[in-house]
Amino acid sequence: MNDQPIPISKRVLTPQERRQRNRDEMVTAILDAAREVMREEGVSALNLQEVARRVGLRAPSLYTYFPSKIAIYEALFEYGMRIYSERIEGLLATYGGTWDGLEQGLRNSMEFAQAYPELYQLVFERPIPGFVPSPAGSDEGRKLIELTHSAIRQLIDSGQAAPDLSIQQAVDMYIAMMQGLTAMHIANQPHVPITESRFGSIIPQAIAMLKAGWNAP
Repeated sequence: MNDQPIPISKRVLTPQERRQRNRDEMVTAILDAAREVMREEGVSALNLQEVARRVGLRAPSLYTYFPSKIAIYEALFEYGMRIYSERIEGLLATYGGTWDGLEQGLRNSMEFAQAYPELYQLVFERPIPGFVPSPAGSDEGRKLIELTHSAIRQLIDSGQAAPDLSIQQAVDMYIAMMQGLTAMHIANQPHVPITESRFGSIIPQAIAMLKAGWNAP
């Protein structure tokens, strides 16, 4: 007799499992609709009635899934941070703490902003007055800082750079350069390929400036 459990995809779901599946699907649909509205109208202009209309619910029914508009923002903040952190983890796995990795990090920031403009605004521009990320979102933010810190530390510890700065100051300078270039790109040429845009095309020169300022050999 085969006592192996039947894979969940090949057996009939229990009523509780069906309810949970349906709930998960609706949560995903609500967040997708919220992102669409934010992309079209602006992050701070999220309208729950419009979100409800797009997913086929009455507005009060949204509160079955999210207790408030802030809860939707919190979920999307965590999601955006997680996507960004995964991209940085991929760069670290490929390049380690190297100048090539830092250059790709600048490009990644622009690519993320182009691919997910509404999440970029929510995560990095703080467009919602008084919005404070949830503990889960804050944890994702700290993880991102730690990844950047690790890349800079590897660069310095390996002898590829010797900045007259503390590690934290070097991280802050790199982040400021990254966010500044990305903000200018998104504000001026958001749909232009990065290598052809005014600010994307100067990424190699920006890294060259860091190398010179950080006494790279």
